[in-house]
Amino acid sequence: MRIVFAGTPEFAAEHLKALLASHHEIIAVYTQPDRPAGRGQKLMPSPVKQLAVDNNIPVLQPPTLRNPDAQAELAALAPDLMVVVAYGLILPQVVLDIPKLGCINSHASLLPRWRGAAPIQRAVEAGDAESGVTVMRMEAGLDTGPMLLKVSTPISATDTGGTLHDRLAELGPPAVLEAIAGLDAGTLQGEVQDDALATYAHKLNKDEARLDWSRPAVELERLVRAFNPWPICHSTLAGEALKVLAANLAEGQGAPGEILSASKDGLVVACGEQALSLTRLQLPGGKALNFSDLFNSRREKFTPGTVLGQ
Repeated sequence: MRIVFAGTPEFAAEHLKALLASHHEIIAVYTQPDRPAGRGQKLMPSPVKQLAVDNNIPVLQPPTLRNPDAQAELAALAPDLMVVVAYGLILPQVVLDIPKLGCINSHASLLPRWRGAAPIQRAVEAGDAESGVTVMRMEAGLDTGPMLLKVSTPISATDTGGTLHDRLAELGPPAVLEAIAGLDAGTLQGEVQDDALATYAHKLNKDEARLDWSRPAVELERLVRAFNPWPICHSTLAGEALKVLAANLAEGQGAPGEILSASKDGLVVACGEQALSLTRLQLPGGKALNFSDLFNSRREKFTPGTVLGQ
């Protein structure tokens, strides 16, 4: 099959690797324009672009697919199918109609549960029992198309946004290959989504990663896991930034944000309900450390009665 692939981040690159290793022909790759990154703000290619370049696949990076010239360029490729994974651009109906077999998308949620930009992190944050990948036919709505195939995985009490991402990045590519085989054979029928069960997975931002200590500890513990490795939950200690990379539920009461105790086992902080034991932290200018190491070297900073977030 002549396939055009569209995707941008590492999650998408894992899918492209599987397609490159298959018997299908990847005739072109679409990815978002290079973005500035790092301290020098140099323009950096996306993981998908880098993989395509390494495999001598033509790369196209239009800023939009609403442009008639970009649409004509895609049509000239005469693809049988377009596979889209975390591309980041809207595909208008005229684009969806170009490939002979249409466009399919691998989405990191058991649809219709989480539609939108950040389904992996929102599932952890919400305390969902499971997540997965849904391969669907694309239509003009946001993640609304008929579902072709689903694979699921439980979300454990220790899963982070990062660990769940990596697991779904392993589950997705074989599911896409299976879906392509089913489409090719004409044996795969789409299941219409129930819109009433859908939730929008809003894009992540650093502001919502600020820990509000008046919230219940159970919610903050999930938030810490969901936002690791990005954007990382944070608070302040004596006016300085404090990043929180891991935490466990703990017993204790006090004013929200108050340090109740500090030991090698963790920094116990009062929340709106219960308390949170912070077990991995990062201070300004330092690297992320287990609290046992910080307690040995900087215990004077963590005096009980001090209030975080002020």
